[in-house]
Amino acid sequence: MHEMVIDRRQLLGGGAVLGAGLLAPPAWARWSAPADPAIARSQTLFDAYIADDRLPGAVGVIGHGIGAPSFVPRGKQGREGGAAPMSPDSIFRVYSMSKPITGIAAMLLIEDGKLKLDQNIADFIPGFAKPMVALDPVASLDARPAARPITVRHLLTHTAGLGYQIMNKGALLKAYNDAGLIGAFVSRRPLPNFVPVTPAPDLAAFADRIAALPLVADPGTKWRYSAGLDVLGRVIELASGMEFEAFLRARLFGPLGMTSSWFQVPKSELGRMTTNYGILGSVRAPIDPGATSIYSDPTTLKLGGGGLAMSPRDYDRFLQMLAGRGAIGRVRVMKEATARLAMSNLLPPGTDTANTFVAGQGFGAGGRVTIAPRDRLGAGIGTFGWGGAAATVAWVDPTNGIRGSGFVQFMPDSAMPFTADFGKAVYGAA
Repeated sequence: MHEMVIDRRQLLGGGAVLGAGLLAPPAWARWSAPADPAIARSQTLFDAYIADDRLPGAVGVIGHGIGAPSFVPRGKQGREGGAAPMSPDSIFRVYSMSKPITGIAAMLLIEDGKLKLDQNIADFIPGFAKPMVALDPVASLDARPAARPITVRHLLTHTAGLGYQIMNKGALLKAYNDAGLIGAFVSRRPLPNFVPVTPAPDLAAFADRIAALPLVADPGTKWRYSAGLDVLGRVIELASGMEFEAFLRARLFGPLGMTSSWFQVPKSELGRMTTNYGILGSVRAPIDPGATSIYSDPTTLKLGGGGLAMSPRDYDRFLQMLAGRGAIGRVRVMKEATARLAMSNLLPPGTDTANTFVAGQGFGAGGRVTIAPRDRLGAGIGTFGWGGAAATVAWVDPTNGIRGSGFVQFMPDSAMPFTADFGKAVYGAA
């Protein structure tokens, strides 16, 4: 599991369309292309992946401004016999695409005045009152006092100095595994490079256990992919007085009509669940069959950093709200000013991003902020979004008035350049 997901992060670092930023003036918001060539390009791309059996199927979603989405479902939900056709309502493990959703949830509490962006998280989780920084996290857990406290901003932007199961090595990795500080649920089956771990029982235990372990850097100094959004889920619980998933349903999923988004997929909906495949060389094997997915198992650990399964239709509802600066039609879930702030560069001044997945770019409420030209695809400054470990990707590009999301299921996602290819299809890049 560890190496497989790390490969995804490397892909994200060079990916074409992941980012975050301020939304542009709304001149584009009412525009809709009468005939969108991106749809035909996406169909051609998906059909090519399916024809040579690289993928059983895929779903793409493309929207202009705040207009209705166009869906591009091709192929089937799995290779196995009897698999249903892909559809806008097929269910995918979105893994780290959960992070922007958790980030936006925290921004709602900032809007409510129940959180402050630069508030010490020890106000909610006392275990973080005196954070320590490891001297050498690979060699041992020996540590020194941190230079400053961890804030909500740090959790949102991966600058808290926290570790991550998929990024840690040596002594700190063993400590995370022993404490059940997982990054996601992947499979019930033994997998290469995967060490079986008993997960922490819930977010309260997760936060308390990670607070007892040393950081890998002083808060506010370095961008390091982390469990920050998982810890933020616990902060949301304590600040709101609601269980994390209940808060998401009350403030985001319910108002936005996101009816196919779960931490635990109901067994009645498993007919829509896609199969996730592991790729090792030329071998493609199902590591989590849709019909019996681990995502149908009861869980009280609701991971805001990588725990959601949801449909392409639902994720586009979330993106459409972002494109609408906090609203879909007459339904407003957050103020425009809050949406602008959430999708701006929230990195602390002077944050070191060198040699990371966001080198030279910014980071907002759980997603990358494109603050400088970074590729030839055409994605604009201010693009906001992130990707998932099983090769899903989603973004809002206010400069060009485009929102896009692509959904397949394989790990590691570096095994095939699907997310980059989908970005090229959307923007018409060679």
